[in-house]
Amino acid sequence: MNIFVDAMGGDNAPREIVKGAVDAVLEYNIALTLVGQEEVVRKELSQYTYPTESIRVLNADEVIGFDEEPVRAIRRKENSSLVVALDAMKGSPDSVLISAGSTGALLAGGLLKLGRIKGIKRPALASAIPKENGVTLLIDMGANADCKADYLEQFALLGHVYYQSVLGKENPKIGLINIGAEEEKGSMMVKEAYQLLKHSGLNFIGNVEPRDIPTTEADILVCDGFTGNVVLKLLEGLSSYLMSGIKTAIMGSVKGKLGGALIKDDLRSFKKQFDADEQGGAPFLGVKGGIIKAHGSSNAYAIKNAIRQSIKYIENGVLEKTTAAIKEHAERGE
Repeated sequence: MNIFVDAMGGDNAPREIVKGAVDAVLEYNIALTLVGQEEVVRKELSQYTYPTESIRVLNADEVIGFDEEPVRAIRRKENSSLVVALDAMKGSPDSVLISAGSTGALLAGGLLKLGRIKGIKRPALASAIPKENGVTLLIDMGANADCKADYLEQFALLGHVYYQSVLGKENPKIGLINIGAEEEKGSMMVKEAYQLLKHSGLNFIGNVEPRDIPTTEADILVCDGFTGNVVLKLLEGLSSYLMSGIKTAIMGSVKGKLGGALIKDDLRSFKKQFDADEQGGAPFLGVKGGIIKAHGSSNAYAIKNAIRQSIKYIENGVLEKTTAAIKEHAERGE
């Protein structure tokens, strides 16, 4: 199991990244590699007690910033933590990289350094969003703003394999985000994608309107990256607004404070459903290697959970299963 963690990526690097890695090593009894400026990383590690043989440090002197042009940064900064980690992953199918750094650089690096799985037209980012009784996998949520109908069909297949392998549900239900539930609704691209999904052999249940996303029976929601990113950020902003409003209402009176004290644990549980840190990160599916994009502001808890997700990715052979599924799907379509 080769787990690489970009120690220099993110707003809270390297402090929170290193702490999350140590927490994961202690809780999951695994070994991993931190990639970054060795002197800085080892200084952070010196604060903790852990099995020293379980954490290796791979030196990388440079850091790719959030404001840098992704492709240019990947090509010019060969000794950056991101590039060094991706180079170390080459040829090792049981490798996963976790980074809270630049999304653009991570996606560009994944494509340039690892390449796409044969048959994949566009890799996609997937994110778990809360719903009643579990989570829904939203794919694509930002990697591909402009899409064709057959891209969406492949996104559904990528999500299908990942949901079964990592989230543990056989034959997950797949929905297509659209402006209406009817088959004839939507843009030409979405209507064409509907027909492809309908005859794909996947467990496709039809269109899902945005208002039904929190309560949908679909396990996977498919859309282009522009739509997915808008949906994800709207949900994040709305959940933050609602929790803030609830807190303000409760603290606004003595009666509210007393009632709030009684339901404190229930509110904490409800808030946890919307916490992105619980999942840790979004997998970049369709490249020849495991990549998990953690939020730029990730804390140690989020990084630990991203590492937990990477363990499941490796243990359940997601890359191998995805490659086989794409090959089988292509052969069936010939």
